Amino acid sequence: MLVKTSELWILDVINTIDGQRLGNITDLDIDLATGKINALILSEPGGFLGLFRRGREVVIPWEKVMLIGIDVILVEMASLRAHNRGRYDT
Repeated sequence: MLVKTSELWILDVINTIDGQRLGNITDLDIDLATGKINALILSEPGGFLGLFRRGREVVIPWEKVMLIGIDVILVEMASLRAHNRGRYDT
């Protein structure tokens, strides 16, 4: 099955560990030498209704992606905060 990156942006990303909706993909980390996707990058909502301030970025390593479905992306992240600590914190 082929998926366009533009189709990924609208899919909800769900953590299978706790059922939490993590958000939507805002970017991809791609290794240009190999063409391999290293990680999905999501943006946590911030500010009033997520409108006035951009939240922190959350990095989901490609190895943690369990399934890309037609309406959802399932990831397995046991400790989301611990994994992303220091990476994009403001």
